[in-house]
Amino acid sequence: MHARGAYETDDLGTRRPAAAVVGGGVPLHVETIKETAVFEGLREAWTELLSESPCDRLFLTWEWLFTWWKHLADGRRLSILAVRSDRELVGVAPFALAPAPISHLWSLPRLEFLGAGSVGSDYLDVIIRRGYETGVVAALAEHLAGRNLAIALTQIDAKEGAAWRLGGELAQRGWSDSRTVTSVCPFIDLRGQSWSSYLESRGASLRYNFRRRLRHLERTGICIERAEADGQRQKSLELLVALHHMRWRERGGSDAFHRRALVAFHQEFSQHALERGWLRLLTLGVGGEPAAGVYCFRYGGTFSFYQSGFDPGYAKQSVGLVTMGLAIKTAIEEGAEEFDLLHGDESYKFHWACQTRELGRLALYPAHKLGALCRRTAELDRAARRAARRFLLRQPVNDVTHAP
Repeated sequence: MHARGAYETDDLGTRRPAAAVVGGGVPLHVETIKETAVFEGLREAWTELLSESPCDRLFLTWEWLFTWWKHLADGRRLSILAVRSDRELVGVAPFALAPAPISHLWSLPRLEFLGAGSVGSDYLDVIIRRGYETGVVAALAEHLAGRNLAIALTQIDAKEGAAWRLGGELAQRGWSDSRTVTSVCPFIDLRGQSWSSYLESRGASLRYNFRRRLRHLERTGICIERAEADGQRQKSLELLVALHHMRWRERGGSDAFHRRALVAFHQEFSQHALERGWLRLLTLGVGGEPAAGVYCFRYGGTFSFYQSGFDPGYAKQSVGLVTMGLAIKTAIEEGAEEFDLLHGDESYKFHWACQTRELGRLALYPAHKLGALCRRTAELDRAARRAARRFLLRQPVNDVTHAP
């Protein structure tokens, strides 16, 4: 049911009702935010809403997503859906509109999460104030149901989240969906742990290697420094990026900091994170020289490992292993409840963590022939990319210069 006489025009020029009446007769108004200045002005309301939602995580903060929009939008158009009850912000679908791929004959523009792409945002979702979940999801589905576009939502917690409920609501309105598990996030439950008890819970080989390598480095002279002032932050981040490239150069390179826009994003976001008390940028010095670094964040009870780097000249001293262990020790000493190694199934992560969360991808297609063709095209494209990856993984290492 819609509020009489209230209409708006969406990104594709479709005129539609702007308010939906949900349970209890309370009108929830859906507004499409297209202007960067309006997004910028949402900072305080966004932060308050996120703190009152079930999905309060670093990668959904205004600071992370607004900074991403400034540096990494790459031709997308802003299309945030803000849901209000009277003047109160009760929901935000942090969307951007990506153009239809020109390489596909049958394709549609698609809504994606802000923060998508190579920057590595995990646990993305629709943000909803507690107690408003059913109404906001219904209002968003009502708003989106008639739009001539696809929706591709990535890096979602595979077991829970409002995005899955939105997909279910659209499915009831005739849309088709595709749900895929795409990656895992290894993590460590730190509740009730001391550093000693945690280390004892790991394998004997890890304990022995860590303690032996740490003792050896201590004889050489080591220190671990945390960036706590802005000048130190800038210097430490530049060093971390340089160490990361040094580590990966012989392996064909990394896509973590391979674009100027990515480095600019991290320079700006790390400044926000320092101001908010979230930044944990640690540098390990050996004999007075920087040898390794880890780029982490503490948000709420979660200490997240984002990226690392080390000088290959110190590889025999296992400075990467030692620095990771010291980062986990720091998290425990701070009283963090969890150490999250974020997405990726690299073997080194499972030396430290034994629990995982799955991340998923939700694709939604409108209930018409073009929607069905778009879905088929997307499925064939993903199948081709999977086949290409399998082919590359079967090749000898010296024949592959840059793994995807």
